[in-house]
Amino acid sequence: MERSLTMELVRVTEGAALASARWMGRGKKDEADDAATTAMREVFDTIPMQGTVVIGEGEMDEAPMLYIGEKLGTGNGPLVDVAVDPVEGTNLVASGGWNALAVIAIADHGNLLHAPDMYMDKIAVGPEAVGKIDINASVTDNLKAVAKAKGKDIEDVVATVLNRPRHEKIINEIREAGARIKLINDGDVAGAYNTAFNRTGVDILFGSGGAPEGVIAAVALKCLGGELQGRLLPQNDEELERCKKMGLDVSKVLLMEDLVKGDDAIFAATGITDGELLRGVQFKGSFASTHSLVMRAKSGTVRFIEGRHSLQKKPNLVIK
Repeated sequence: MERSLTMELVRVTEGAALASARWMGRGKKDEADDAATTAMREVFDTIPMQGTVVIGEGEMDEAPMLYIGEKLGTGNGPLVDVAVDPVEGTNLVASGGWNALAVIAIADHGNLLHAPDMYMDKIAVGPEAVGKIDINASVTDNLKAVAKAKGKDIEDVVATVLNRPRHEKIINEIREAGARIKLINDGDVAGAYNTAFNRTGVDILFGSGGAPEGVIAAVALKCLGGELQGRLLPQNDEELERCKKMGLDVSKVLLMEDLVKGDDAIFAATGITDGELLRGVQFKGSFASTHSLVMRAKSGTVRFIEGRHSLQKKPNLVIK
């Protein structure tokens, strides 16, 4: 992949975030997602790459754009796999909640897991605890391992968990172990990569969420030197059969090299609403501001980018 792609991809997430943010708090998650998807697709047409969507808005017959298998880019440049989530947290945008993002992850062609749209059990940590976690171990053992790796008492460890009834057992075990919890309503991509930034105060992510989001989060953690382990969780015979057709073993623990192969990948995210790490879009009248994160695994570069965007030249961002 070319170094120039790193900065080009930020324009894609910025465009999606700007379009979606107009719907913040309006209670219309589908409209927020449609606006982001359309804006993201338009900017992709200007990116010098030969991209193929491997994680997107659905199959060709389910999504009008950014569907799995769709070709992106100008047709010149590196051959890459693309994972997109125009709005990671549509409910968060609709309610004005915390940590809604526009996100992209890319890697050389063939290097991203083509994750089916189903649940994945996940555990994620930042660089200090790499090699210390085990998705097959108990929650308590993993908390102890992270505490030891980071030189903390277990009472000082903070775990992030999606606030769902299915996670009641995990939540209870974290509390019984004496650790603290940050429950999140949606958006476990941010929940995963927050484990790699000291300023967020988060040490480990537990629980199940979307498998596609697991791959995107793995790219982010690859860039940050962190770790994510996953296991697919089909909910019915149809999902199990789909895994078999894709050659995926649902009993296998998916490690970083299974989720994103090779030594290079790029991750970009722009805040739609405010979060621990990224500020959301702010409209200032004649311009809007964005706050983005872009990272490349090969170089280890992590950039935070503040953008200022003229609204006078972007009529599509105005909702009548």
